[in-house]
Amino acid sequence: MASLSFIVGIIGNVISILVFASPAKTFWGVVKKKSTENYKGDPYITTLLSTSLWSFYGVLKPGGLLVLTVNAAGAIMQFIYVTLFLIYAPKDKKIKLMKLVAILNGGFLGVVIAVTLLAIHGDLRLTVVGILCAALTIGMYASPLVVMRTVIKTKSVEYMPFFLSFFLFLNAGVWSSYAVLVKDFYIGVPNGIGFILGSAQLILYTIYKNKSPALKSKESTEEAEEDGSAHLVKGDVEMGPYEADDESRPKNRTIAKGRSLPKPSVSRQHSLQKIIKALSASPYELRSYVEDEDDIGR
Repeated sequence: MASLSFIVGIIGNVISILVFASPAKTFWGVVKKKSTENYKGDPYITTLLSTSLWSFYGVLKPGGLLVLTVNAAGAIMQFIYVTLFLIYAPKDKKIKLMKLVAILNGGFLGVVIAVTLLAIHGDLRLTVVGILCAALTIGMYASPLVVMRTVIKTKSVEYMPFFLSFFLFLNAGVWSSYAVLVKDFYIGVPNGIGFILGSAQLILYTIYKNKSPALKSKESTEEAEEDGSAHLVKGDVEMGPYEADDESRPKNRTIAKGRSLPKPSVSRQHSLQKIIKALSASPYELRSYVEDEDDIGR
């Protein structure tokens, strides 16, 4: 049984290191561009805390060499990621992340180690650190729930990388098996939850991976129909009624934008002035005005 648990632990080490190494390509791009762009540094800081605590747990646990080796390697990788992020992050984001690193990876981790070594004795040390490690690991495995919700809502797996989901599922499964073999509750519970959530992600991927192109095709069809309807409406606005027997009229009338109404002719302006003058005249002036008009007419 001891040899089997050791083999499973070695497999778990290899898979976990592959998971920890997965952001390397991202940070290579950060170094080349000398910018963190829209990436967030919080996940790397919390993973650094988690791997550091698990390393401490491996030190405290009898026979915890495999737990120590994999998490120590993970802590070193996460430390490199966090350092690169702090170097290339914008100034305002850099200050915020430095405070978070100081609080979590300096203050909190330091307090846990100090209290565990100085104030807690015996098996209670392993219990306290094990509970903290399990809670952080459950939080790490629960973080993809937001992505799963997005997949269900959009019916697309665009924002759920398959290989990352697959390796997290595999990692949780291997460490769950290891925990059963060595009878470690603190390793088994969080990785068992991670195995269930990883299975759910792969099921969602299987359900929606073939529906994504169809959905995009449907959206494109709807957009095309909307464009066609817009062209039809535009054509109806531009086309005007005409009479077939009048060849002098244009068959296609358009509303010319920006044109003013035709100006009235001089005679129409003169008639309008006479009407206004008549309306504003007194009875005596109106009578004289009418007589004058009669004289002019004669």
